[in-house]
Order: sequence, then structure tokens, then C-alpha cells
Amino acid sequence: MRTSFGHLTYCTNIHAGESWKDHFEALKKNFPPIKEKISPSNTMGIGLRLSNEASIELSDEKNLCAFKDWLAKEDAYVFTMNGFPYGGFHHTRVKDNVHTPDWTTKERVEYTLRLFDILKELLPEGMDGGVSTSPMSYRYWFSTAEKLSNAREAATNNILDVVEYLIEHSSPEKILHLDVEPEPDGVLETGDEFIEWFEKDVLNAGIKRFTKKFNVDERKAIELLKQHLCLCYDVCHFAIGYEDHEKVIDELEQKGIRVGKIQISAALKKEMSNDETQRKNIKEAFAKFNEPVYLHQVVAKKDDDELLRYPDLPEALQDYNNNEVIEWRAHFHVPISADSFGLLQSTQNDIVKVLKKQKQKRFTNHLEIETYTWEVLPQELKLPLQESIIRELDWVKKVLS
Repeated sequence: MRTSFGHLTYCTNIHAGESWKDHFEALKKNFPPIKEKISPSNTMGIGLRLSNEASIELSDEKNLCAFKDWLAKEDAYVFTMNGFPYGGFHHTRVKDNVHTPDWTTKERVEYTLRLFDILKELLPEGMDGGVSTSPMSYRYWFSTAEKLSNAREAATNNILDVVEYLIEHSSPEKILHLDVEPEPDGVLETGDEFIEWFEKDVLNAGIKRFTKKFNVDERKAIELLKQHLCLCYDVCHFAIGYEDHEKVIDELEQKGIRVGKIQISAALKKEMSNDETQRKNIKEAFAKFNEPVYLHQVVAKKDDDELLRYPDLPEALQDYNNNEVIEWRAHFHVPISADSFGLLQSTQNDIVKVLKKQKQKRFTNHLEIETYTWEVLPQELKLPLQESIIRELDWVKKVLS
């Protein structure tokens, strides 16, 4: 929905299904009653997630026309898309395969271009549209620094292929941008890493390419890069890394790097106790969230402020008695409208800080709730899906107001 602080929606990666038929059925079942509760009198946007399979099917003119007709009928529009998970995202083991195929491959490029072709057809005029995507790859797939560097270079060049396409296919009425989403254990996982990559890799390669390709000067090439390549600010991911949101957002602004979308999401956290029994209770509380579908990286803060990273919850659970550790934060997209889950807390206050910053300076036009773990939550935390989404949207509306 349109708010004073940007377009607000939820990401449809919450709905299971990989074919366009499955995606569309889930939308037809869930979106109208949610809109009726949240935005009954005004148009409401959709944060559309399409698998590769669904993107191919929706590219068919007949399917696309039927979807456009449905959007018009429901007084809805699409302004952002989630292009991170390429294949199965529910009812299968996802883990690090969420990055597959990564940005070193042409499959990732073709999928992303297809999403932009669809988005351009669906995006209302006078609006910018973005597709969020993987932070190039999963860093632990590369066994040496040289292999990681080569993958980073190949991925950057492929991303610039997409940016070039966006420059050629955007218009003043519909500006399209690719939103790269740092996450734990990605090739890019922090705000600092994203900024460094943008300034060193993207600008160096992009200026050379675009001054020649579009016959423009260096200043214009930089302007084009910054218009069409943005950061996807996933609050959960940045909170897990104990990042200073205000510092990151201010630095992005100072450098003229844009935020394409805020993904409004929360992680789990808990300060660790020195008491052995309490520490064991904390371990058991986290263990309830140890499920086999998604990666749940843990970032621990030590008493000297050094960060200790575990690739998944099982590795952290095995090290729960590390007395140097004073806090755990776990990558589990818990419902954002709750600030605690039994013994554990959420990083909900990080969302409040980021939205406060958005209210002060509106550094993006896109706000998307991304709580996709409803099916794998501990049973006592599950609520009916539509009720849960409505609760999340209502909570954000209250924070913004």
C-alpha cells in the first residue's frame, strides 16, 4: 500500500509452490482478504516472488494478461520482486542452495532479466521497480582466496550485464534497479563489504564499460550505475552482524549509493549467561528453531567485541559453553510483530531504528516484510497464515505512524 514513507507490502515467498499456477492460486486465495483488512479503500502493492519455473510460465503472454486483469480487478500492483531463491523454497532442503545458481552463471543472469521483463510489464508508470538478489554467491563454496576472487570478478561482470540491460530498458516513467542483498556467509555479508565492493569492483569495471557503451563521461556513467544498482537492506541480516544501522545508512547516503528496498525482517537473539544451567536453557531454546530447510547462521559476540560466525545452528549449539561469548544472534526470520519468543528475544528494535531513519529521510521507496518461515516455526508460535501477515503489516503501519 502507499504510505507517506514508501510502498509497503509483504513478500509472497511466504507462499509455497514453484509453478506459476501454484503462485497464482496462493495469491488469489490470500491476497484479497489481506487487502480487505489492511487497505480496503486504496490500492495495495504486491512483493512478488517467482521461481525460475514460474517466471518462464508467466512470461507467456496469455498468463501475463490474465495476471494483469486480476491485478486490476483486485486494485493491486507489483512494484518489487524477490529474485534471490531461483528454485524450490518450501518443502525441500534449501540451506546454501538458495544461492544456486549463483551470479557466476548465465542461468542467474537469464532468470533475473526475465524477472525484469515481467516487472516492466506490471509496474505502474511513475514508479521505480526493483528485483532483490543474492550477494553474488555463498563464500564457503570457494576453497581458496584466489577462487573466491575469481568468482567475485565473474559475478560482478554478470551483474553489470544486467545493469546494462536496465539502462537500455528503463524509462523516466519506469526506472528499474537490481537490489543486491548481503546476508550471512554470502560473498557480501555486511554493509561495509557492500560499499567496498560497489566502490572498488563495480565502479572500476562499470565506468570503463559504460563510458564506452553509452558514449558518456565518467560522471554520467557513475550516475547510471547508482541509479540501477542498489542495496537491498535486509534488517534481519544486518542485525545479525550487530551493524550500526544509522552509520550504514548515513554512509550510503554520503557516497550516493541507493537503497532499493528495505526488507523488514527480524532475527533471534539472546545474551548469554555465565550460569551453566541458564546457558544450557538458552541452548535448548535456540535448539527449538533448528530445522532442516533453511540455513540459520549464528553470529556470536565475544567479550572483546570480536564476532564469531557459525555456518548453521548445529555448529553453534555444539559450542554453547564457550565462555568468551556474551551474545548469540541467529538467522531465523521470526515474526516481526513479537519482541520475544519465550526465553529468546527478537531484533525487532533494529526494525524500529531503521524505520525511524526512513521516516526522517525516506532513503528508499520500497518497504517489504519478509517473514517466510511460518511453516518451520515451532508449533506453539504458528498462527493462521493470513492472520499472521495482517498482524505483521499492522505492526509496521503503527511503527510508521
